[in-house]
Amino acid sequence: QVQLVESGGGLVQTGGSLRLSCAASGRTFSTYGMAWFRQAPGKEREFVATISSGGEITLYEDSVKGRFTISRDNAKNTVYLQMNSLEHEETAHYYCEAEEKGLVYSDLYSDARGYDYWGGGTEVTVSS
Repeated sequence: QVQLVESGGGLVQTGGSLRLSCAASGRTFSTYGMAWFRQAPGKEREFVATISSGGEITLYEDSVKGRFTISRDNAKNTVYLQMNSLEHEETAHYYCEAEEKGLVYSDLYSDARGYDYWGGGTEVTVSS
């Protein structure tokens, strides 16, 4: 089992940057595929990015490619999401999620239902 705690959210102007962090408990962090999802008020949770357990594979939602970067440090049990050129429409609650099924190697990596653990999230507000 793993517990996840996100941080790094806040208020930023359009075009600005934020770096989100997700700290995981437990000794088996390196066996989990990790992902970031986001949910805006009144909308469904949507996939943002995922990274394989060893960090060798990363996948992104099309609209964030080239602007967002997911990375992980298994020695620190932490996954990151660097977000650049933020847009007002990306205002949302951002969640870190974990799974052990290797979703990144399947077509199911963008489905939140496949993830086993998630944190309480961190709020990102992009002012227009």
